[in-house]
Amino acid sequence: MRKSLVALSVLAASLPAAVNAADYTDGDIHKNDYKWSQFNLMYAFDELPSESSHDYLEMEFGGRSGIFDLYGYVDVFDLTTDPDSDKAGADKIFMKFAPRVSLDALTQTDLSFGPVQELYVATVLEWGGGKTGPGGFAAGVRGPNTQKIGLGSDVNVPWLGKIGLNLYGTYDSNKKDWNGYQISTNWFKPFYTLDNGSFVSYQGYIDYQFGMKEEYSSASNGGAMFNGIYWHSERYALGYGLKAYKDVYGIKDSDALKSTGFAHYISMTYKF
Repeated sequence: MRKSLVALSVLAASLPAAVNAADYTDGDIHKNDYKWSQFNLMYAFDELPSESSHDYLEMEFGGRSGIFDLYGYVDVFDLTTDPDSDKAGADKIFMKFAPRVSLDALTQTDLSFGPVQELYVATVLEWGGGKTGPGGFAAGVRGPNTQKIGLGSDVNVPWLGKIGLNLYGTYDSNKKDWNGYQISTNWFKPFYTLDNGSFVSYQGYIDYQFGMKEEYSSASNGGAMFNGIYWHSERYALGYGLKAYKDVYGIKDSDALKSTGFAHYISMTYKF
C-alpha cells in the first residue's frame, strides 16, 4: 500500500496536457494524452508500522493514452545492502500500478456534473514488500498481493484545484478473499512561483481503509495522510513530507507494533 511520497506531480492537474476539459464527444479520445517518468531518491524516518528508517530508490511513471490513465512506481529498498539496515533480509522490491479507464472517453459522452470532471473504472495492483516492508510483516510472511477495483473520479475543489478521488473494494490474493474497502484522494497544488520559473507546491494524499474483516485485520479501519512541501524545477525536485498514521493497514496500534503516529520523508528527484 505504499504510495509515492514525492510527486504526485504526476497528477493530471499538474501537467499542461491535462488542463483541457474531459470532453470526448468529438471522438478525439487522445486530445489529453501525455506521459512522464522520474527517479526519486528517498529516505524515510520512523515509517510506520514498525518505525522503520531506511533509504530507497523509486522509479515512478504515468500518463494518459486514450481511455487509459496510468500511475505506477517500483521501489527498491536498501540500495547499499547494509546488513545493519532494518530492511536487511526483507523483500527488495515493492510495485504498485494504478490504471484507470475513463468512462467519458470510453463512451465518448460528457459524464461530468457539478465539481466532478471525469469518471473512471479505477484499479490498483500491489505486490511485494514483505517482512519489514509495507504493513510491518513478520519474517516469513508474504507481503501485499492485492487488487482493488471501484469507481474513480477527477473532482475540482476550491484552492486545491483538480484532485483524484477513488473508492475501491479490496481483494487479497494471499488470503483469496475480499477484505474491506479503500477511499483514496490525492492533490498537487503549486502555490508559489520563483522568478526563475521554478515553484513550490503542496502535495499529498489520503488512503483510508474501512470494513476490514476481523479474521484478517486487528483494526477494522485505518489509514494515512501525507503532506508534502516540494520545490520543483523543470528537471529536479526536492521535498519534505510529514505522514500521519492511524491504525495503518488495519493494524491496531499497540506496544508490540506501533501503527499510529507520524513519520518524516525527504526526497531528491530527477525528471525525464
